[in-house]
Amino acid sequence: MGTFNIANIREDFPILKRTVNGKPLVYFDNGATTQKPKQVIDAIVAYYADMNSNVHRGVHYLSQISTDAFEITRRKVQTFINARHEHEVIITKGTTESINIIATCYGRPFIGEGDEIIISAMEHHSNIVPWQMLCDEKGCVLRVIPMKENGELDIEAYRALFSERTKLVSFTYVSNALGTINPVKEMIDIAHTHEVPVLIDAAQAIQHMKVDVQALDVDFLAFSGHKMYGPTGVGVLYGKEELLNKMPPYQGGGDMIKEVTFAKTTYNELPFKFEAGTPNIEAGICLAHAIEYIETIGVEAIKAYEDELLAYATTQLAKIDGIRFIGTAEHKSSVISFVVDGIHPYDIGVILDKLGIAVRTGHHCAQPVMEQFAIPGTVRVSLAMYNTKEEVDTLIAGLERALGMLK
Repeated sequence: MGTFNIANIREDFPILKRTVNGKPLVYFDNGATTQKPKQVIDAIVAYYADMNSNVHRGVHYLSQISTDAFEITRRKVQTFINARHEHEVIITKGTTESINIIATCYGRPFIGEGDEIIISAMEHHSNIVPWQMLCDEKGCVLRVIPMKENGELDIEAYRALFSERTKLVSFTYVSNALGTINPVKEMIDIAHTHEVPVLIDAAQAIQHMKVDVQALDVDFLAFSGHKMYGPTGVGVLYGKEELLNKMPPYQGGGDMIKEVTFAKTTYNELPFKFEAGTPNIEAGICLAHAIEYIETIGVEAIKAYEDELLAYATTQLAKIDGIRFIGTAEHKSSVISFVVDGIHPYDIGVILDKLGIAVRTGHHCAQPVMEQFAIPGTVRVSLAMYNTKEEVDTLIAGLERALGMLK
């Protein structure tokens, strides 16, 4: 693990050198997707230039080296999240597909009419809609952990939600709209006292902090490659071996079978049972390079730097007249959401864009959160390890200019 050197890190991200509207790019929309280091970009080019072939199918050389590279990613993920077995790592399209796999392959067989699923009030739509669809189909009931005004979940209310009909708990590790870090281990332990399995949406956690599935004793965990400096179109579903073995496949097709006849099909073993069809091979292979990049810098070093940057940005933004933070939990990751009295977030975002500053405005695919705070949306500043205090200062100056025009 090397020393955290922000200048060297920024040099690794080519897009940070570009301008937007004649201004140096300041990219604060990392909660939506992160930029890619040249190590990942070069790996993408190398795949198509040197080894492009389908995986798990061919006996020829290119297929074999592509398959080996694809399976290296599975082992990298296993080590990165400390899974017990590499076959507990399912390669998916992303967090959304991973959650849908559990809703379909665990929900349909094991959750029935009148059974209950617990989610939280701060979920991304990807961890709401699949469960609503299951409830519509099966007649089960969605129970929601309430959220306090500071953006923290009400843990005592969570304890009270469990009943003999509770069959699954699914909630986010870190809120994409608020930055709240939930007490994941405590919440998993509470569920396990009721013998209820837990799915964690780690899309906003995996790039910011150490995630250890064995230490957490989590049953399922989902995340996306593109939010951790990797390509789009690839993600991970981790599941405990015994649970994955109980579940039927998600899709039918190539690679998820052992034998097919017109009379009967027998399914493949883990992990291939859940990986039907040709995967996004390039993205799957290059996710390993993103993980290697993070490991070279060190997750703890990244967290320490981002925590310092978050504190600085919060302090500087608090000086702006009329600003109101949405989400003031004690434990937060690299997200700041705010509104300014009398001004629509969209208008702020448009002016900041003219100044080369990329932020996200709107409901952030978390409309129930906005409804609780009675707002149409927020301005979201989401930080990454390549952001700097100087960029925060540029944001502050841009906000002051924007508010001067809009008030």
